[in-house]
Amino acid sequence: MSSVTAHPEVRGLPVLETLPELRQALAEPGAAVLVAPPGAGKTTVVPLELLGADWVDGERIIVLEPRRLATRAAADRMSRLLGEEGAGETVGYRIRGDTRRSRRTRIEVVTEGVLTRMLQSDPGLEGVSAVLFDEFHERSLHADLGLALTLQSRSLFRPDLRLLVMSATLDAARVAELLDGAPVVSSQGRAHPVKTRYRREAVRGWIEPPTAATVLRALEEEEGDVLVFLPGAGEIRRTAERLQRAGLPEQVSLFPLFGSLSRDDQNRAMAPSPPGRRKVVLATSIAETSLTIQGIRIVVDSGRMRVPRFNPGTGMTRLETLRVTRDAADQRRGRAGRTAPGVCYRLWTRAEDRGLVPHRSPEILDADLVPLALELAVWGASPHQLRWLDPPPTAALAQAHELLRELEALDPEGGATEHGQALADIGVHPRLAHMLLRGRELGLARLAADLAAILSDRDILRGEGRAPDADLRLRVEAMRRARRPDGGLPGSSRGHRIHGGGLKRGIRESDRLLREMGEPSTPPPQPDREDLDLTGILTAMAYPDRIARRREGERGRFLLRNGRGARFAEAQALEGQDWLVAAEVEGRGRDARIFRAAPVELREIQDHFAGQMQDKEEVRWDEEKGRVVARRRRMLGHLIVEEAPLEDPDAERVGRALLEGIRDRGWEALPWSRRTRQLQERLEFLGRHDPDRWPEASRKALMSSLEEWLLPFLAGMKRLDDLKKVDLTRVLLAWVGWDRQEALDRMAPTHLEVPSGSRIPIDYSDPEAPTLAVRLQEVFGLTETPRIAGGRVPLTMTLLSPAQRPVQVTRDLESFWRDAYFQVRKDLRGRYPKHYWPDDPLEAEPTRRTRPR
Repeated sequence: MSSVTAHPEVRGLPVLETLPELRQALAEPGAAVLVAPPGAGKTTVVPLELLGADWVDGERIIVLEPRRLATRAAADRMSRLLGEEGAGETVGYRIRGDTRRSRRTRIEVVTEGVLTRMLQSDPGLEGVSAVLFDEFHERSLHADLGLALTLQSRSLFRPDLRLLVMSATLDAARVAELLDGAPVVSSQGRAHPVKTRYRREAVRGWIEPPTAATVLRALEEEEGDVLVFLPGAGEIRRTAERLQRAGLPEQVSLFPLFGSLSRDDQNRAMAPSPPGRRKVVLATSIAETSLTIQGIRIVVDSGRMRVPRFNPGTGMTRLETLRVTRDAADQRRGRAGRTAPGVCYRLWTRAEDRGLVPHRSPEILDADLVPLALELAVWGASPHQLRWLDPPPTAALAQAHELLRELEALDPEGGATEHGQALADIGVHPRLAHMLLRGRELGLARLAADLAAILSDRDILRGEGRAPDADLRLRVEAMRRARRPDGGLPGSSRGHRIHGGGLKRGIRESDRLLREMGEPSTPPPQPDREDLDLTGILTAMAYPDRIARRREGERGRFLLRNGRGARFAEAQALEGQDWLVAAEVEGRGRDARIFRAAPVELREIQDHFAGQMQDKEEVRWDEEKGRVVARRRRMLGHLIVEEAPLEDPDAERVGRALLEGIRDRGWEALPWSRRTRQLQERLEFLGRHDPDRWPEASRKALMSSLEEWLLPFLAGMKRLDDLKKVDLTRVLLAWVGWDRQEALDRMAPTHLEVPSGSRIPIDYSDPEAPTLAVRLQEVFGLTETPRIAGGRVPLTMTLLSPAQRPVQVTRDLESFWRDAYFQVRKDLRGRYPKHYWPDDPLEAEPTRRTRPR
């Protein structure tokens, strides 16, 4: 192939200065990392220059872009630089649903997901000489997956394949290490100077008012067009309304720019302003990289970005608005200096700027990994067999595999089933792909395509001061009305405003999906209205984990199949449904909020999900009924589909359930008698002082070991009242062993015979210090403190007056007789003169009477 000379417009750009070094790095098949500053035109310059090299003769260069808009823009720009009318000749592009290429195409700009499809269909990438990963610092899930698959492809099939990873704010050292020590080529560049202006005070509350005010200020202070970065379409709309109310200068036009806009609307935002006019472009992060919007000299950065965050604990993805990272802020600032000197207004203070996080988090660490897990299964490799910059998290990957099994995409060994292969080929999220294929099998291809289009985009319904009706059937109905030959786009549906642009996009996407499935996209003259009632079961095909059953006795609150709670935040027509499918849920805490859902019938669930249901026998304690209940249940995840009483449940399971009731009610639920309590206290005493020979028998220990000592005696019992039949004394003695009863009586006797001949009970309520409470006269002549536990533990003697009142507590009886007795005798003799108070208690006769006989 002949060499292609770059258009003069690209001559002198910074990357060209380092092109010889880059050529040298790729002289032999290998890899390189190119780091160029914002505004360097990497995507445009590098493919054009490399196109003329000998090693691409007759082959293609694949250039990856992270976004659809950037893909088309890069291809169109390169085509213009080559003097061609547009993409499709030397330079082409491929995105989902839109392709411009021909047999002459030598540079093909594709989105990252398209590269994955190319690799899956041709792992050797035959006819491709090089793969260029542009804007790799964005670390999208598809970029990480594409690089991992390309590296393995080169290792196994294509050692001659060249790889180039490009970025403006890349951690080049890590990427170079992943690419086997690839050389890092840096271009310092000659970017136009950009002044940076900060706020004096931090923004508090809504971002739209200060953004609009800063735009108006910038239009007065500076020349050129303005690019404003906002987190999402909602903020763009509200900021536009403020600017229009404030009164933009007559010569200033206002344009939104975000991914779901039509191509014409996107082109209008990027086109240069006519002479004498200026424009303000309100954009999401889509405009951070790879796009050159002609005439931009001013950037207003709100300092916010919206990113998806997947929570493995809930199985749900939610969009979070975060503070912009340092690399993203630098990219945004660089938009002002692409074609001339510029200025960047940052809606944060210098102090806040010093606290910015250096890099955005790789999407692979926070994203829904279901698409990645399916691609790996189709590829035939487990994650640990591939080389990653950051490996996918184990928990999120395990949850992805669980969902794929529910979608029938994985076999028991984790490989892709034939159905899983088909899901990957469709090119939409596996959830929606599964719904499309099952819908086609049921003769509901159009309904499935409509639902897939509705669920893959922002909601087409807009509420008037409140959340719109969650019922998905309203959206399908609106699309059908819009397709009628005699009707235009409906402006409302049952009191809800319809977003016309979103409705048009939905119809186009639905028709594309039908064509991809080989189904006619022309609607039937009289669409079947009855199939609207099947919206729920089709939605359940896509979201089997979000089939939900209403919580008993509550409206608007549901339990999902995956065990999470969900609710309607406001009154909804669907809140009284027994069963529904929650297609869109968001939020943390006890219950996620349901935004879009569809009703489903129990019989439909039983028909279509029978193979995923499990029959379980449940034996549990029912605190409300105060008894053990036994049920046979048919379960779909955490949902009870059918329930019936269980006859003749396993006796041990009943006993264990009764134990849970005992634990719920506590210690007093057991039928303790005075005798049994004393036995327990004696055992606790022995376990405390001789743990090698005796088990621990404290209240806490016994309650935690009910299965060990009580369970064998609960046969036939289901209620707490049944426990009255249990002789706990017999149970505890059986637990310690009948052969040790003699040792128990010897080591921890129930009574002690004192010198008077009385048998006095020992109080073991304090296992550290058992007590013997006895009248003083009954222990005359007892010289030493009695001991138990084989002589190891002295009893605490509580000596009583004739009126049974404590007069002395001692564990040293000998000392008491010697030192304290005479003072006690003096005090008591006056109060109890008829009683016996000898001068020598050690020689006196003990008595339980007033005086000795």
